Amino acid sequence: MSAWPGKYVIGLTGNIAMGKSVVRKMLEHLGAYGIDADALSHRAIAKGAPGYKPIIEYFGQWILDENEQIDRARLGRLAFAAPSAMERLEAIIHPLVRQAVDVLVKRSGQPVIVIEAIKLLEGDLHKSCDAIWVTNASRETQLQRLVEKRGMLPEEAKARIEAQSEQGGKVRAADVVIQNDLSFEVSWRQVSTAWKGIFPTEDTGPVVIAAETGKLSAQRARPRQAAEIAALITRLSNGQQSLSAEDVMAAFGEKAFMLLYRGSKLAGLVGWQVENLITRTADFYLEPAIPFGEAAHVLMAEVESASMELQSEASLLFLPKEMAEHEKVWQALGYETRTIEGLGVRAWQEAARDSKIKGTVMLFKQLRVDRVLRPI
Repeated sequence: MSAWPGKYVIGLTGNIAMGKSVVRKMLEHLGAYGIDADALSHRAIAKGAPGYKPIIEYFGQWILDENEQIDRARLGRLAFAAPSAMERLEAIIHPLVRQAVDVLVKRSGQPVIVIEAIKLLEGDLHKSCDAIWVTNASRETQLQRLVEKRGMLPEEAKARIEAQSEQGGKVRAADVVIQNDLSFEVSWRQVSTAWKGIFPTEDTGPVVIAAETGKLSAQRARPRQAAEIAALITRLSNGQQSLSAEDVMAAFGEKAFMLLYRGSKLAGLVGWQVENLITRTADFYLEPAIPFGEAAHVLMAEVESASMELQSEASLLFLPKEMAEHEKVWQALGYETRTIEGLGVRAWQEAARDSKIKGTVMLFKQLRVDRVLRPI
């Protein structure tokens, strides 16, 4: 039984590049509230956060960048090079992350929580979980992902893999193992099967759309609608993005889709995600005949409602210039054009830098005044 009454907690772990975040996203699509403990550790050492000063006092000023923020790459190289340094780093960060996890779990409205943490089994957090899920992949897959997706040199990638605890021990400790080096569809079937084993009442029926002619409505997409989504994006992008159902299935490992219907016909969509308590919307497609203002209102109302359930603090939109030019529409919805520097909050700025797409305009809306992790 978990440490949080009324919550069923899945602890999700696995070594680097094993696809933990993809499995967390899958569980979120099924209704779980996801927590990325590793992202929380980044917040814990940001300038002004409680882990900032202790880390500088121990590791020295040289780990700071030109903005006096801790350079995580420099810190990581030092910590991975010496076991004693890693132990000290974890002694500073882990209590803060545990405190943040506790706040997020207690404030969440979802009965199922999934906590992704690479060091889940090394600390005490796993003792608070009802089940341990472990992602697994071959060493070749790990190396390929680190080199191709994270831009590491092969030598650096090998060092990172070898510095971590033995993966076999995590697999042996698991209640559920997801073999995650094949296709997204294969991983999705494993996750869905394991989920149904715990929650057999999961709705697998057809997607029901209001049939009233001309009425706009929005509904969150399910992975089984991948082919429909791929066809819409390919058509509305005039072929600039020629997607297959497999491409969209893979995208479900990073984001969610909110679909816009006119009556029973699919007429648009947005692709969005909530990471580290920040909503990021980077895909916005709409049939030319659909009134833009009405469509934006219907879609963003649903995205923001879902984001608030996930305790999101702010919403960032990355739009093509022609969509951003509907200034009155966005102002009515509470959005304004911002620069990254103008966001003010470090976590929001980092999210904007990670998500900004060249040639797009960034719009911003604060979703809540009480920032969730401000006390921490």
